Amino acid sequence: MPNTVNLPKDVFKAYDIRGTVPEQLNADFACLLGLALAQQARTESVNTLVVGYDGRLSSPELAQALQQGLTQGGINTIDLGMVPTPVVYYGAYTQHTGSGVAITGSHNPSNYNGFKIMMGGRTLHGSDIQQLAQIMAEPDALDGIKPGSSTKLDLLDAYVKEISSTVLLQRPMKIAIDCGNGVGGVIASRLFQELGCSVDELYCEVDGTFPNHHPDPADPHNLEDLIRHVKETDCEIGLAFDGDADRLGVVTKSGEIIWPDRQLILFAQDVLQRKPGSTIIFDVKCSRHVARAIKHAGGKPQMWQTGHSLIKAKLAETGAPLAGEMSGHIFFKERWYGFDDGLYAGARLLEILSEHEDVSAVLEDLPKDISTPEIKLNMSEGQPHALVARLQEQGKFPMATSISTIDGVRAEYADGFGLARASNTTPVVVLRFEGDTEQDIERIKEEFRQALVALEPTLSLPF
Repeated sequence: MPNTVNLPKDVFKAYDIRGTVPEQLNADFACLLGLALAQQARTESVNTLVVGYDGRLSSPELAQALQQGLTQGGINTIDLGMVPTPVVYYGAYTQHTGSGVAITGSHNPSNYNGFKIMMGGRTLHGSDIQQLAQIMAEPDALDGIKPGSSTKLDLLDAYVKEISSTVLLQRPMKIAIDCGNGVGGVIASRLFQELGCSVDELYCEVDGTFPNHHPDPADPHNLEDLIRHVKETDCEIGLAFDGDADRLGVVTKSGEIIWPDRQLILFAQDVLQRKPGSTIIFDVKCSRHVARAIKHAGGKPQMWQTGHSLIKAKLAETGAPLAGEMSGHIFFKERWYGFDDGLYAGARLLEILSEHEDVSAVLEDLPKDISTPEIKLNMSEGQPHALVARLQEQGKFPMATSISTIDGVRAEYADGFGLARASNTTPVVVLRFEGDTEQDIERIKEEFRQALVALEPTLSLPF
């Protein structure tokens, strides 16, 4: 049992555990994490965890070591092998454990890896993650604990069968998919073919070095090959997935990127036809058009904090049938299990679009304003949260019609909004602006500049 592991404090993030391999995360760390999770599982009367891992070169070793720690700690494991993160969540639900670990670095560079953790039906985040760090630092003795067992289970057939039997396309479609050499490649093409699609594959061979482009559809550069392919072929639409396939990117025939907040509008309109009056959750980064569209479709919009764990917890609390984040995490509780799943979101999107002949027109007609990408103000560790807390208390936004402080500061205006929030994963303040015109955006930016400089006159602002 490794008990001399030097625990790097900064791998314990707000939503998960993430760091570089092997300097921060390695087999000894993973085994100790397994022991800590076993200790927590025992206190919560959980006896089995499902474990799956992505296509990174370090993932198999970390998965094996994690399961070693879990079984040493008296917990059984169900080894799903190399699968997308949503399949780990699917396993936690269908195997009736509510508990599992996805070993994945998501969209981070190839020398990173991490652990996304469910325990007793909830995704661990915030204080839960910090508690794990404390247990790892001082684990209980294993005296008298009977070791658990590990069994292997292939869930990919069941996952594809359940989706393809419940998501029904009105007509065959020709699509292109780009998995960015991420783990989505093990199942994506097969899934969409089962739905009745003809599929052109881009970078669906799993390769943890990501030789073609980074597996992050939130960056427009990573969608360039997919856009080119859809334009030059008879494909109707392009779908892209991040490194562990829990996020979806979408491009149209003309090359327009349909960002996730606009996808959420389409999903909300569809879900609210069957669940009228329901609450639909979206994060603070999303366009103001999301709330408007939800209201117009007869739903109740609820803005919430950014972060897949936080959104998932709010979804469970409210019983909402749908939630989404600007980052691309979409959570369907209606007809699905309520976890974020880029592959399932892609299937639901095609189900809606298959009712139309011109799918690009449907997508491009979704409301949008002019908006900036995320603007990042780099600072030292700890500074972003301190600055944003001061902005919440002392910031002056005289032209704003309303201000939300549920996650940073989001100032609403008649013609746009501005957002400043501290990232929970890196030491940056993230800013985003939206407006009816470029002039509106510049005016809102200026009000944020003045509010920030009033607090920190020496700030060098990147906008």
